[in-house]
Amino acid sequence: MPAGWLCTLRAVRILSIESSCDESAAAVLDSDRGLLAHVVFSQIELHRIYGGVVPELASRDHVQRLLPLVRDVLVQAGTDRDGLDGVAYTAGPGLVGALLTGAALARSLAFAWNLPAVGVHHLEGHLLAPLLEPHPPPFPHLALLVSGGHTMLIEVRAIGAYRLLGQTRDDAAGEAFDKTAKLLGLPYPGGPALSRLAAQGREDAFHFPRPMLDRPGLEFSFSGLKTAVLHAVRGRELTDELRADVARGVEAAIVDALCAKALRALEQTGLEILTVSGGVGANRRLREELVRAVSRRGGSVYFPRLEFCTDNAAMIAVAGLARLQAGQHEPLSIRAHARWALDGLPPVAA
Repeated sequence: MPAGWLCTLRAVRILSIESSCDESAAAVLDSDRGLLAHVVFSQIELHRIYGGVVPELASRDHVQRLLPLVRDVLVQAGTDRDGLDGVAYTAGPGLVGALLTGAALARSLAFAWNLPAVGVHHLEGHLLAPLLEPHPPPFPHLALLVSGGHTMLIEVRAIGAYRLLGQTRDDAAGEAFDKTAKLLGLPYPGGPALSRLAAQGREDAFHFPRPMLDRPGLEFSFSGLKTAVLHAVRGRELTDELRADVARGVEAAIVDALCAKALRALEQTGLEILTVSGGVGANRRLREELVRAVSRRGGSVYFPRLEFCTDNAAMIAVAGLARLQAGQHEPLSIRAHARWALDGLPPVAA
């Protein structure tokens, strides 16, 4: 069943493409029937040997993967070009070469099929991912967006109406997970590996700093966490037990910081609804702590399902469909932005 925000007088169906980093993805979303199909190909194995994403390799792999994925998703959705009303793609922010591969394909398909194309802000996709659920969050609400490259608190008044309340001054929460994992010698991707290991660690073995919690405001800082871990393990043998204890301490520090600032933002804005998006939003401890803390103050927390926390085309379809319905689309030029401010997006009429 489609979510209530999708229902319109006339059914609208959109194909979407995501290629901002190391996931190639495509999806088909229908305003009446909801998400018809989505497919994702992850490049984890391609980049594992290097311990991180290699931009040129990511771009080349997108070139090979995207068109077959588009064919697959159209078949799974039971539709073709004649059944589509538009094509959406991630226009930024992200790796510019990777973005250009998806943008060029999407714009070319839209031109060949005589359809409007919609360039979508990647972070808007993450913000709207909870709308894919059977019971989407109401507006207005507070959004905590936590990923490998971003940690933000955003007031979401409506689709297209965003106010940035606070963000990290340096490393994002996901970066803190990944850098600590690399320091501990954990396999790539480091963040999920560290979270799994943390479940085996002792709760009070390490207490790492929670930066900026003693200061007013809603900004974050995680750059000092790696340094604190480095000092904690220097000169010590990295046994499995030590790794697990450090992982537990790092996870606790990050989760405490995110929860404290999210609660502070709810208090300052007077909002009662919190949404959590982005790859770090899949962290089990973060989910449990936020639900517990927000419930105590009478509020509610909404999460996208785990498959929609990481990069995917379904979330791009949500943002693209909303903007297509508002009459917004791209000229013939292809655009891709490595950096792109979220608060500069045009509004979407109700």
